[in-house]
Amino acid sequence: MKYHLYFWIAYFLFNVVRWGSYFDDYWYSFKSNLVEFPLHILVVYFNIYFLIPRFILKKKYLEYAVLFVICLGAHYVIRSGLNFWLVTEDIWPEAEGGQRPFGFNHIVAVVVGELYVVGLTSAIKFFADYIYERNQNQQLRELQYQTELKYLKSQIQPHFYFNTLNNLYALTLKKSSLASDVVLKLSEIMQYIIYDANKKKVDLIQEINYIDNYVELEKIRFGNLVDINIGISGDIDNIKVAPLIFLPFIENAFKHGLRNTNGMTLDIDFERLDGQLLFKCKNTFNANARSNNINGIGVKNVERRLDILYGNKHKLDIFDKDDTYEVLLQVPIK
Repeated sequence: MKYHLYFWIAYFLFNVVRWGSYFDDYWYSFKSNLVEFPLHILVVYFNIYFLIPRFILKKKYLEYAVLFVICLGAHYVIRSGLNFWLVTEDIWPEAEGGQRPFGFNHIVAVVVGELYVVGLTSAIKFFADYIYERNQNQQLRELQYQTELKYLKSQIQPHFYFNTLNNLYALTLKKSSLASDVVLKLSEIMQYIIYDANKKKVDLIQEINYIDNYVELEKIRFGNLVDINIGISGDIDNIKVAPLIFLPFIENAFKHGLRNTNGMTLDIDFERLDGQLLFKCKNTFNANARSNNINGIGVKNVERRLDILYGNKHKLDIFDKDDTYEVLLQVPIK
């Protein structure tokens, strides 16, 4: 409401100064605009809030045109009459060449002026509505994305917890000293999932520590069947990334790389490039035991999250050749 008031006050003052300067009579300009502006406001709001919603938006163009012409006619009669009665009998002082008020040329001049006001205010209203609707849609998309992200995150971990708990159960049956290590690392992972993974961005060092705990648990589970190397190149301090975007590829390596094989080599690398972070995950696997769905739901999950989070600013390449499976993921640091 206040913006409407600001607009009309500013427009009124502009018109007073403009026509006052034109006629070199600011008092006349003030009085005539004081008469005309309430009529401008009535016509504008009648058009914007009644005629357009009732007829234009419902595609009743003929009815709109008829009513709008009637509105302009009523405006002309009332405006000219009030100016003649309250301001001056010379209601068209800018006319030249013997032009008379209430004639065809005067009607056209007044109508064109009113169309200018209606057109300007309608354009402002439509633009404001467009901005408001765009912001609303953006908020809805953001809410939808956040909801989907939470759902996608919730899908990632259950099977990992299930396997780890089974592994823990087996260790306790053997009364292994490794059981306490499993409990400790699992608690750290759960703390990370509960508290940190809900953030939009986390420190890369935190994410690597989380991955390291996961890898250590898998080492306990598979023992000498896996040879794992984690490498870091460049300065990774102060780098923040979306949580849980690397782990599904590592989980996928354990899921398919150890199927019907005597062992697996897994290389995980993080490398800082110019404005980018490059993640590499490369593992060996038994090509004869290839799964039809080697990517798995976890990889499809993270691909969707990457699309939401980074759009076309990330690059994901997956190479599946012979007995080697390699993932190259590049995401922007800022």
